[in-house]
Amino acid sequence: MRIFYGWIIVAVGALMTCVGAGAMFSLAVFQRPMSIDTGWSHAGISSAMTLDFLFMGVAGFAWGAASDRFGARPVALAGSILLGVGLAAASRASSLLAFQLSYGIIVGIAGGAFFAPMIASVTTWFEKNRSLAVSLASAGIGVAPMTVSPFATWLIGELGWRDAMLAIAIAAWVLLIPATLLIRSAPVSGYDTASTLAANGAASLSASQAFRKPQFIVLALTFFLCCAAHSGPIFHMVSYAMICGISALAAVSIYSVEGLAGLGGRLLLGILADRIGVKPVLVAGLFVQALAISAYLYVSKLEEFYLLSIAFGTAYGGVMPLYAVLAREYFGARIMGSVFGAATMASSIGMAFGPVAGGWIFDNFNDYRWLYIGSFSVALGAVAVALAFPPLPSRSRERLQPS
Repeated sequence: MRIFYGWIIVAVGALMTCVGAGAMFSLAVFQRPMSIDTGWSHAGISSAMTLDFLFMGVAGFAWGAASDRFGARPVALAGSILLGVGLAAASRASSLLAFQLSYGIIVGIAGGAFFAPMIASVTTWFEKNRSLAVSLASAGIGVAPMTVSPFATWLIGELGWRDAMLAIAIAAWVLLIPATLLIRSAPVSGYDTASTLAANGAASLSASQAFRKPQFIVLALTFFLCCAAHSGPIFHMVSYAMICGISALAAVSIYSVEGLAGLGGRLLLGILADRIGVKPVLVAGLFVQALAISAYLYVSKLEEFYLLSIAFGTAYGGVMPLYAVLAREYFGARIMGSVFGAATMASSIGMAFGPVAGGWIFDNFNDYRWLYIGSFSVALGAVAVALAFPPLPSRSRERLQPS
């Protein structure tokens, strides 16, 4: 039986999001060893992650527009090379500023080349089961805490943080550069037919016109608030668990369980979105995310962290791919890279607040309580904005893959 090539694109997207996100988020397990070894503050180290998200967002917009014009393959190849360069440079940094610039800027720019362009590419291959395909392609983000973070923890113990980060840079080159050769454009560019585009009013929209539509404004604002809410709790979870008396290895295992739950959440919410609609599933997921964030105020034991990480990971992991599906439904495939890249830029700005805010709160209060209170409030705001999503256009489904 011949395999529909769109699923190969999904697999490549999953690999790239896994390595890209894993390399970035592994800073959470590097933070404490780096601070002990160098004397750099938690806020100073975590601010590199803030720079990461800011530059990833801006670059994601540019990479998305480039993928609309040139295709996803050259974009992913450039990002793969830059990712290794940034990690290698960060591993040799002799000052906090040098580390912030190399890790925050180069790695951030590289990270933007994977998520938006690859997810946009996946949406051009699928009409049926689009939510599931997008969820699977982004599943690498959920797999990353189960693979890259434990691997980084082991490397730090064996080699020290500098050589461990260099080893991850080399692994990124080895895995990602060959994978870019598998990327192809969908048949007939995968673009919607004229009748389909006419159905949702996107036939002649330029990217700049799409950005002024209420659909995009609500999409970008919800994505921004969603990521602003969960970025701090995700990034500082390992440090918070260790403060509660949990060992470093056990704390990382909580992070891994959260990632596994995120993978399950992507599959679950992707299937539900295909069956009952994207908007109600997104709103429900955002509400569960808010409740899970508030629950961090009441946990301190390992088993409690495990239970909470399942709920939290399922919620935030499950909602993330749905924004791409909404962007595709509202605006079609022709400008998908630009539109979703711009929405991802908004989400990255939101993600940028959490790490540095959590680091500042801990440095000044020696406690993370206000981080969770603030994140819970922002999460409720995301729910409120998501309720304002305009109705999706009615459209005829044309299938690129066999039924």
